[in-house]
Amino acid sequence: MTRKGRRLSSEEERLWQKITDTTTPLNPRTAASPILQNKPSEVEAPSPPKQIPAFRIGEKSKGPKTETRVVLPDQPLRMDRKAFAKMSKGKSSPEARIDLHGMTVDVAHSALRAFLLRSHAEGKRLVLVITGKGRQADPSGFGQGMGILRRQVPHWLEQPPLRQIILQTAQAHKTHGGSGALYVYLRR
Repeated sequence: MTRKGRRLSSEEERLWQKITDTTTPLNPRTAASPILQNKPSEVEAPSPPKQIPAFRIGEKSKGPKTETRVVLPDQPLRMDRKAFAKMSKGKSSPEARIDLHGMTVDVAHSALRAFLLRSHAEGKRLVLVITGKGRQADPSGFGQGMGILRRQVPHWLEQPPLRQIILQTAQAHKTHGGSGALYVYLRR
């Protein structure tokens, strides 16, 4: 990397060397600044790109098969640890539940919002949102392999006005629907 402007004089280089000898770098990999040195910097060669296997249009992927899981946003534990453990193990029973099976995205979104706001107003704490697991895979090979509601509900829960009334979300225990359902723990 070259820098526009003048080069350091030998006296300035000696002074800079004294300063760098008495300090500890924040990042050990960048201990010496290549800008201030007279020699070109050493840059790691980029790794070669991954090879994509050949395919024909309409052919199914030959890639590794992975189990699809509901991806909940990473969130810190905001509720009592014992209550969360009890809820995650399926030992707490939800006070209310909504089943979104068979609903379109628009209908499901408004139904979920109304259900959660009503449950919060009624003072309920733990509710169950059943999304279903979705179809496994589209026979044409173009599908996502996971239901749209199952993908969208975690995003809806992170948006206002629902974000303000929700304390914690977690995947439901298998007794309450497993990966096809979510526990939603509401604020007081």
